[in-house]
Amino acid sequence: MARRRQTTVGGKRAVRGADSEKRGRKAEISAILFLRCKFYRILERRMRNAAGEVDVVALAPSRTLCFIEVKARPDESKAAEALGVEQRGRIGRAAALYLGRHPKLRHNGVRFDVLYVVPGRLPRHVKNAWQLDGV
Repeated sequence: MARRRQTTVGGKRAVRGADSEKRGRKAEISAILFLRCKFYRILERRMRNAAGEVDVVALAPSRTLCFIEVKARPDESKAAEALGVEQRGRIGRAAALYLGRHPKLRHNGVRFDVLYVVPGRLPRHVKNAWQLDGV
């Protein structure tokens, strides 16, 4: 029997099955390999705290701290639509808690990136995809 996790989507409950979970994990592995090829240093994977979860926390070659959300969808437009305002807020709050525990990492700047993973293509890395005040 497939393991299911309930999530809230647009105020309604949705069930996320084991297949989606597996696809998400594969996408994160692809994203991490892609980032390593670009000389990013991976600090955390699936970083969780009381405020939320960030898929990847990494240092860019410029030493900028990057909080990276990985989105895997059948096409890039659907991947772009999948990152809503609420999720960006949760990622921002999780990043703020992370920075509170690791204040030295803030010195070279912080940014929020998105990596779109679409079957049959290289991942697309959108740097500085959004900004939050106070982070």
